[in-house]
Amino acid sequence: MTTKIKILSTNISKEKGTIKQPKGSITLSNIGVEGDAHSGSWHRQISLLAKESIEGFAHKAGRVIQYGEFAENITTGGLLLHHCHPLDRFKNENIELEVTQIGKECHGGDCAIFREVGNCVMPKEGIFARTIKGGVLEPGDELEYIPKTVRIHIITLSDRASRGEYTDRSGPHIRHLSKKFFDEKGRPFETEITLIPDDAEKLIHIIKKQVRKGVDVIFTTGGTGIGPNDITPETVRPMLEKEITGIMEMIRVKYGVNKPNALLSRGISGTIGKTLVYTLPGSVKAVTEYLEVILPTIGHSILMLHGLGH
Repeated sequence: MTTKIKILSTNISKEKGTIKQPKGSITLSNIGVEGDAHSGSWHRQISLLAKESIEGFAHKAGRVIQYGEFAENITTGGLLLHHCHPLDRFKNENIELEVTQIGKECHGGDCAIFREVGNCVMPKEGIFARTIKGGVLEPGDELEYIPKTVRIHIITLSDRASRGEYTDRSGPHIRHLSKKFFDEKGRPFETEITLIPDDAEKLIHIIKKQVRKGVDVIFTTGGTGIGPNDITPETVRPMLEKEITGIMEMIRVKYGVNKPNALLSRGISGTIGKTLVYTLPGSVKAVTEYLEVILPTIGHSILMLHGLGH
Protein backbone atom coordinates (compact mmCIF):
# COMPACT_ATOMS: atom_id res chain seq x y z
CA MET A 1 0.00 0.00 0.00
CA THR A 2 1.29 3.45 -0.91
CA THR A 3 2.22 5.68 2.03
CA LYS A 4 1.55 9.37 1.63
CA ILE A 5 2.17 12.38 3.78
CA LYS A 6 -0.10 15.42 3.81
CA ILE A 7 1.37 18.91 3.86
CA LEU A 8 -0.18 20.75 6.80
CA SER A 9 1.90 23.91 6.80
CA THR A 10 4.68 25.52 4.76
CA ASN A 11 6.93 27.85 6.77
CA ILE A 12 9.73 30.37 6.20
CA SER A 13 12.09 32.41 8.36
CA LYS A 14 14.42 35.16 7.20
CA GLU A 15 16.97 34.52 9.98
CA LYS A 16 18.45 31.37 11.48
CA GLY A 17 17.60 30.53 15.08
CA THR A 18 14.09 31.96 14.84
CA ILE A 19 10.73 30.31 14.42
CA LYS A 20 9.38 30.05 10.91
CA GLN A 21 6.13 31.72 9.92
CA PRO A 22 3.47 29.81 7.98
CA LYS A 23 3.05 30.91 4.38
CA GLY A 24 0.35 30.08 1.89
CA SER A 25 2.92 28.28 -0.23
CA ILE A 26 6.66 27.85 -0.68
CA THR A 27 8.74 27.56 -3.83
CA LEU A 28 11.33 24.80 -3.88
CA SER A 29 14.39 25.14 -6.11
CA ASN A 30 17.91 23.72 -6.30
CA ILE A 31 18.81 25.67 -3.15
CA GLY A 32 15.82 24.52 -1.13
CA VAL A 33 13.07 26.89 0.01
CA GLU A 34 13.42 30.18 -1.82
CA GLY A 35 13.62 33.10 0.57
CA ASP A 36 14.36 30.95 3.63
CA ALA A 37 17.39 31.50 5.87
CA HIS A 38 18.45 27.85 5.62
CA SER A 39 18.39 27.58 1.84
CA GLY A 40 21.66 27.03 0.00
CA SER A 41 23.85 24.57 -1.85
CA TRP A 42 24.13 22.06 0.97
CA HIS A 43 22.49 18.86 2.16
CA ARG A 44 20.10 20.39 4.72
CA GLN A 45 18.16 22.64 2.38
CA ILE A 46 14.69 21.77 3.67
CA SER A 47 13.55 20.76 7.15
CA LEU A 48 10.47 18.64 7.80
CA LEU A 49 8.70 17.73 11.04
CA ALA A 50 5.65 15.53 11.57
CA LYS A 51 2.53 16.77 13.34
CA GLU A 52 2.71 13.56 15.36
CA SER A 53 6.10 14.62 16.78
CA ILE A 54 4.85 18.13 17.53
CA GLU A 55 1.81 16.85 19.38
CA GLY A 56 3.92 14.52 21.52
CA PHE A 57 6.21 17.39 22.50
CA ALA A 58 3.29 19.76 23.14
CA HIS A 59 1.82 17.30 25.62
CA LYS A 60 5.10 17.21 27.56
CA ALA A 61 5.57 21.00 27.33
CA GLY A 62 2.02 21.68 28.53
CA ARG A 63 1.19 24.18 25.81
CA VAL A 64 0.03 24.34 22.20
CA ILE A 65 2.86 24.41 19.66
CA GLN A 66 2.22 26.28 16.44
CA TYR A 67 3.43 24.98 13.10
CA GLY A 68 6.84 26.48 12.31
CA GLU A 69 7.88 26.96 15.94
CA PHE A 70 10.48 24.22 15.63
CA ALA A 71 11.85 26.03 12.56
CA GLU A 72 10.60 23.35 10.21
CA ASN A 73 9.94 24.40 6.62
CA ILE A 74 7.31 21.73 6.08
CA THR A 75 4.91 20.36 8.69
CA THR A 76 3.44 17.00 7.71
CA GLY A 77 0.86 14.48 8.81
CA GLY A 78 0.52 10.74 8.29
CA LEU A 79 4.01 9.40 8.95
CA LEU A 80 6.58 9.51 11.74
CA LEU A 81 9.30 11.10 9.64
CA HIS A 82 12.21 10.13 11.87
CA HIS A 83 11.58 6.49 10.92
CA CYS A 84 12.73 7.32 7.39
CA HIS A 85 16.27 6.79 6.09
CA PRO A 86 18.63 9.02 4.10
CA LEU A 87 18.05 8.67 0.32
CA ASP A 88 14.35 7.91 0.82
CA ARG A 89 12.20 10.24 -1.29
CA PHE A 90 8.92 12.16 -1.17
CA LYS A 91 7.30 13.04 -4.47
CA ASN A 92 4.22 13.95 -6.43
CA GLU A 93 3.86 14.96 -10.06
CA ASN A 94 5.41 18.38 -9.38
CA ILE A 95 7.81 17.95 -6.43
CA GLU A 96 10.53 15.46 -5.50
CA LEU A 97 12.59 15.62 -2.31
CA GLU A 98 15.41 13.34 -1.16
CA VAL A 99 15.99 12.73 2.56
CA THR A 100 19.55 13.65 3.52
CA GLN A 101 19.65 13.50 7.31
CA ILE A 102 17.61 12.30 10.27
CA GLY A 103 17.80 14.64 13.26
CA LYS A 104 20.60 17.08 13.97
CA GLU A 105 22.85 18.44 16.66
CA CYS A 106 20.96 20.57 19.15
CA HIS A 107 22.21 24.16 19.29
CA GLY A 108 20.46 24.91 22.56
CA GLY A 109 20.54 28.66 23.13
CA ASP A 110 20.60 29.36 19.40
CA CYS A 111 17.07 27.96 19.06
CA ALA A 112 14.06 30.12 19.90
CA ILE A 113 11.85 27.36 21.31
CA PHE A 114 14.72 25.83 23.29
CA ARG A 115 15.31 29.18 25.00
CA GLU A 116 11.64 29.26 26.02
CA VAL A 117 10.89 25.63 26.87
CA GLY A 118 14.37 24.21 27.56
CA ASN A 119 13.99 21.39 25.06
CA CYS A 120 13.30 20.75 21.36
CA VAL A 121 12.00 17.84 19.32
CA MET A 122 13.72 18.79 16.06
CA PRO A 123 17.16 17.29 16.89
CA LYS A 124 15.66 13.83 17.39
CA GLU A 125 12.59 13.69 15.16
CA GLY A 126 13.04 16.33 12.49
CA ILE A 127 14.45 15.33 9.12
CA PHE A 128 16.21 17.19 6.33
CA ALA A 129 15.99 16.92 2.57
CA ARG A 130 17.27 18.40 -0.65
CA THR A 131 15.37 19.26 -3.80
CA ILE A 132 15.47 16.80 -6.67
CA LYS A 133 12.60 18.40 -8.57
CA GLY A 134 11.41 21.86 -7.64
CA GLY A 135 8.07 23.61 -7.77
CA VAL A 136 5.39 25.16 -5.58
CA LEU A 137 4.24 23.32 -2.45
CA GLU A 138 1.29 24.36 -0.31
CA PRO A 139 -0.85 23.06 2.55
CA GLY A 140 -3.22 20.35 1.40
CA ASP A 141 -0.75 18.85 -1.07
CA GLU A 142 0.26 15.22 -0.68
CA LEU A 143 3.62 13.54 -1.28
CA GLU A 144 4.17 9.84 -1.78
CA TYR A 145 6.80 8.26 0.45
CA ILE A 146 9.26 6.11 -1.53
CA PRO A 147 11.82 4.26 0.62
CA LYS A 148 15.27 3.79 -0.88
CA THR A 149 15.73 0.19 -2.03
CA VAL A 150 19.30 -1.11 -1.81
CA ARG A 151 19.98 -2.88 -5.10
CA ILE A 152 22.69 -5.54 -5.19
CA HIS A 153 23.94 -7.63 -8.11
CA ILE A 154 25.96 -10.77 -7.40
CA ILE A 155 28.24 -12.32 -10.01
CA THR A 156 29.52 -15.84 -9.44
CA LEU A 157 32.57 -16.77 -11.54
CA SER A 158 33.07 -20.51 -11.93
CA ASP A 159 33.82 -22.61 -15.00
CA ARG A 160 32.49 -25.77 -13.34
CA ALA A 161 29.32 -24.25 -11.89
CA SER A 162 28.52 -22.55 -15.20
CA ARG A 163 28.76 -25.97 -16.90
CA GLY A 164 26.36 -27.43 -14.33
CA GLU A 165 28.95 -29.68 -12.68
CA TYR A 166 28.02 -28.36 -9.24
CA THR A 167 25.55 -25.91 -7.73
CA ASP A 168 26.64 -22.37 -6.94
CA ARG A 169 26.38 -21.89 -3.19
CA SER A 170 28.40 -18.68 -2.70
CA GLY A 171 26.12 -16.40 -4.72
CA PRO A 172 22.95 -17.44 -2.84
CA HIS A 173 24.87 -17.18 0.44
CA ILE A 174 25.79 -13.55 -0.32
CA ARG A 175 22.12 -12.88 -1.00
CA HIS A 176 21.08 -14.58 2.24
CA LEU A 177 23.54 -12.65 4.42
CA SER A 178 22.80 -9.34 2.70
CA LYS A 179 19.06 -9.78 3.09
CA LYS A 180 19.43 -10.63 6.76
CA PHE A 181 21.58 -7.53 7.31
CA PHE A 182 19.27 -5.07 5.53
CA ASP A 183 16.11 -6.60 6.98
CA GLU A 184 17.51 -5.91 10.45
CA LYS A 185 18.17 -2.31 9.39
CA GLY A 186 14.64 -1.93 8.06
CA ARG A 187 15.95 -1.24 4.56
CA PRO A 188 14.11 -2.48 1.45
CA PHE A 189 16.42 -4.77 -0.47
CA GLU A 190 16.54 -6.50 -3.83
CA THR A 191 19.18 -8.66 -5.46
CA GLU A 192 19.98 -10.58 -8.61
CA ILE A 193 22.54 -13.33 -9.24
CA THR A 194 24.41 -13.99 -12.48
CA LEU A 195 26.52 -17.12 -12.97
CA ILE A 196 29.32 -16.98 -15.56
CA PRO A 197 32.54 -18.88 -16.31
CA ASP A 198 35.92 -17.37 -15.47
CA ASP A 199 35.70 -15.07 -18.48
CA ALA A 200 37.05 -11.50 -18.32
CA GLU A 201 34.97 -10.16 -21.21
CA LYS A 202 31.72 -11.46 -19.75
CA LEU A 203 32.61 -10.07 -16.33
CA ILE A 204 33.36 -6.63 -17.78
CA HIS A 205 30.11 -6.65 -19.77
CA ILE A 206 27.96 -7.51 -16.75
CA ILE A 207 29.62 -4.95 -14.48
CA LYS A 208 29.19 -2.16 -17.05
CA LYS A 209 25.55 -3.14 -17.55
CA GLN A 210 24.80 -3.10 -13.82
CA VAL A 211 26.56 0.22 -13.31
CA ARG A 212 24.43 1.72 -16.10
CA LYS A 213 21.32 0.34 -14.36
CA GLY A 214 22.39 2.17 -11.20
CA VAL A 215 22.76 -0.75 -8.80
CA ASP A 216 24.20 0.22 -5.44
CA VAL A 217 26.51 -2.77 -4.92
CA ILE A 218 28.16 -5.42 -7.08
CA PHE A 219 29.61 -8.49 -5.38
CA THR A 220 31.68 -10.96 -7.33
CA THR A 221 32.53 -14.34 -5.84
CA GLY A 222 35.29 -16.55 -7.19
CA GLY A 223 38.49 -15.98 -9.12
CA THR A 224 40.45 -14.08 -6.46
CA GLY A 225 43.14 -16.72 -5.86
CA ILE A 226 46.41 -17.35 -7.69
CA GLY A 227 45.31 -20.23 -9.91
CA PRO A 228 45.61 -20.07 -13.71
CA ASN A 229 41.89 -19.29 -14.18
CA ASP A 230 41.65 -16.70 -11.38
CA ILE A 231 41.12 -13.44 -13.29
CA THR A 232 38.71 -11.40 -11.21
CA PRO A 233 40.93 -8.77 -9.49
CA GLU A 234 42.99 -7.92 -12.56
CA THR A 235 39.80 -7.63 -14.62
CA VAL A 236 37.96 -5.41 -12.14
CA ARG A 237 40.79 -3.15 -10.95
CA PRO A 238 41.15 -1.13 -14.22
CA MET A 239 37.40 -0.45 -14.10
CA LEU A 240 37.48 1.11 -10.63
CA GLU A 241 37.46 4.90 -10.32
CA LYS A 242 38.46 4.81 -6.66
CA GLU A 243 39.90 1.78 -4.89
CA ILE A 244 38.95 1.14 -1.25
CA THR A 245 42.06 -0.65 -0.05
CA GLY A 246 41.49 -0.69 3.70
CA ILE A 247 38.57 -3.14 3.74
CA MET A 248 40.33 -5.98 1.97
CA GLU A 249 43.64 -5.35 3.76
CA MET A 250 41.85 -5.55 7.11
CA ILE A 251 40.09 -8.81 6.16
CA ARG A 252 43.32 -10.47 5.03
CA VAL A 253 45.10 -9.50 8.23
CA LYS A 254 42.13 -10.44 10.45
CA TYR A 255 41.87 -13.99 9.11
CA GLY A 256 45.44 -14.46 7.86
CA VAL A 257 46.89 -14.35 11.37
CA ASN A 258 45.49 -17.78 12.16
CA LYS A 259 44.85 -19.07 8.62
CA PRO A 260 47.80 -18.18 6.37
CA ASN A 261 45.97 -19.35 3.25
CA ALA A 262 43.63 -16.38 3.69
CA LEU A 263 46.55 -14.15 2.74
CA LEU A 264 46.51 -15.64 -0.77
CA SER A 265 43.20 -13.98 -1.64
CA ARG A 266 43.69 -11.02 -3.97
CA GLY A 267 40.24 -9.55 -3.42
CA ILE A 268 39.79 -5.82 -4.09
CA SER A 269 37.05 -3.25 -3.60
CA GLY A 270 36.25 0.18 -4.96
CA THR A 271 33.75 2.37 -6.75
CA ILE A 272 32.52 2.87 -10.31
CA GLY A 273 30.32 5.93 -10.42
CA LYS A 274 27.85 5.50 -7.55
CA THR A 275 28.26 1.72 -7.47
CA LEU A 276 30.32 -0.13 -4.87
CA VAL A 277 32.24 -3.17 -6.12
CA TYR A 278 33.66 -5.98 -3.97
CA THR A 279 35.46 -9.08 -5.27
CA LEU A 280 35.13 -11.98 -2.82
CA PRO A 281 36.62 -15.49 -2.76
CA GLY A 282 34.50 -18.38 -3.98
CA SER A 283 33.92 -20.39 -0.80
CA VAL A 284 30.87 -20.04 1.43
CA LYS A 285 33.06 -19.75 4.51
CA ALA A 286 35.16 -16.95 3.00
CA VAL A 287 32.01 -15.13 1.87
CA THR A 288 30.75 -15.21 5.46
CA GLU A 289 34.04 -13.84 6.79
CA TYR A 290 34.26 -11.08 4.18
CA LEU A 291 30.67 -9.90 4.55
CA GLU A 292 31.04 -9.74 8.31
CA VAL A 293 33.41 -6.83 7.68
CA ILE A 294 31.95 -5.37 4.49
CA LEU A 295 28.21 -5.17 5.22
CA PRO A 296 28.47 -2.75 8.20
CA THR A 297 30.34 -0.27 5.95
CA ILE A 298 27.94 -0.31 3.01
CA GLY A 299 25.30 2.08 4.34
CA HIS A 300 27.78 4.85 5.03
CA SER A 301 29.61 4.15 1.77
CA ILE A 302 26.41 4.56 -0.25
CA LEU A 303 25.70 7.87 1.48
CA MET A 304 29.20 9.13 0.69
CA LEU A 305 28.78 8.25 -2.99
CA HIS A 306 25.63 10.40 -2.97
CA GLY A 307 27.39 13.34 -1.34
CA LEU A 308 26.18 12.59 2.19
CA GLY A 309 27.53 10.92 5.33
CA HIS A 310 30.78 12.86 5.63
